[in-house]
Amino acid sequence: MLIQKLSTCPEFVAGDGTLLRELLHPDKQSIAVQYSLAHAIVPVGQTSFPHSLTTSEVYYILSGQGEMYIDDEYQKVESGDAIYIPPRAKQFIRNSGTEPLVFICLVDPAWRQADETVYADDSRP
Repeated sequence: MLIQKLSTCPEFVAGDGTLLRELLHPDKQSIAVQYSLAHAIVPVGQTSFPHSLTTSEVYYILSGQGEMYIDDEYQKVESGDAIYIPPRAKQFIRNSGTEPLVFICLVDPAWRQADETVYADDSRP
């Protein structure tokens, strides 16, 4: 049985600038899954860097509120929202609330640095 406790997973700054803790990744644990699962935080007033993955991604908002940008679309998001991000879509999320924006990231197949592009052109609002 594998149980990962969030508090024991090291926190680091991801390539898109979010605070991340990897919970499950098939390259790091002996588990039979194809996806990776991480816990992310965007502090109040901050925005992740525009980036894209060659894989699909899902965000599930646990708390806070923000604005999700996927390609040319924008929508407000809040606790309880699940957001599908298609492969190769340029995306970023902005915390527009008064508390940290906390969400789960599910990447399928599992996240690899080689699959991510972080854009130098800062087109964030």
